[in-house]
Amino acid sequence: MALADVRAGRSLRIDAGELAGALGDSVTVLPLVVALGALTPFSVPTVLLWFGVFQLVWGVAYGLPLSVEPMKALVGLTIAGTITAGELVAAGLLAGVVLVVAARLRALGRIESLVGEAAIRGVQLAVALLLARTGVELAAGDPTLAAASVGLVAVAAVARRVRLSSLLVLGGGAVLAVVAAGGVSPTLPSPAVFPTVPTPTFGAAEATAGQLAMTAGNAAVATSLLCSDLFDADVPPDRLAGSMGAMCLAAVPFGGLPMCHGSGGLAGKHAFGARTGGANVVLGVLYLAAACVAGVVTAFPTAVLGVLLVVVAWHLGRAAARCDRLLLVAAVGVVGLLTNVGAAFLVGAVADRLLDRFGSA
Repeated sequence: MALADVRAGRSLRIDAGELAGALGDSVTVLPLVVALGALTPFSVPTVLLWFGVFQLVWGVAYGLPLSVEPMKALVGLTIAGTITAGELVAAGLLAGVVLVVAARLRALGRIESLVGEAAIRGVQLAVALLLARTGVELAAGDPTLAAASVGLVAVAAVARRVRLSSLLVLGGGAVLAVVAAGGVSPTLPSPAVFPTVPTPTFGAAEATAGQLAMTAGNAAVATSLLCSDLFDADVPPDRLAGSMGAMCLAAVPFGGLPMCHGSGGLAGKHAFGARTGGANVVLGVLYLAAACVAGVVTAFPTAVLGVLLVVVAWHLGRAAARCDRLLLVAAVGVVGLLTNVGAAFLVGAVADRLLDRFGSA
């Protein structure tokens, strides 16, 4: 199906609902980007530049508030130190090639049917546990500041505004970072060809396999269903796979992150009021503006960053719990935490198939 067919009859709108929806999509993106910039050689201005570009591109192309998020398994593993920045680059390129080829072959439906939901949810849980562990370690560096951030999150949770709390904590950390840095100095993004050298390793391939399992189920099939449910739009999974592959192959060589369309981000945009691609236009402009003042990230307090990572881990862990085979999901998550995500994915995929054949759990 051509993009023109998907876009047909959908006009862009800019209003309060689109603005609120745009902010709803940034809740999990910004903490991961800030963490990656603070803990790895990735340039935050360049990363935000690519997020801004593709928010604009897909908002206009689809006419829908599609989410543009980091590939959380790959980025989470890099933040946790399980794979290196070079391995993330290699994994992002590999994921891009696989997604483009899968889209051309219309293979997403077949690929997704080979991997049970429990294996995919288990990989999500494994990444959530790794992020939570890293977050606790960072928060331990300044217990007082971490406690204040936790208190803010707790108050927001009681008020059922956890997403808002993430933005407030991020904003508070940004203020502290500006003070520590002595002000904000404009920092223009400077994309360069492979600023971080790709490191193709077996670990990178394992991480890619785990990410693609999540991408097929969550970012392609589930997002396609949500487009139909929430917006009455026919967006085939393979069309979304092609979009995600294009993002990876265009951005990763020039300092961007592997990116995908998450169903959670799309649902979040809708819940906050977004109904058109106007939300993407708003967020794209905001990301591009943020890219010009993102140099302050190096002063961002790591204790606050740790609390934000735990919040992100909580959201990812809740998503992982949406499965009938919770024992298997938990087992896959623990295997991923104790060994690696690739091994966890294989264990989960095999166990899920065996349970389909011999029984349920």
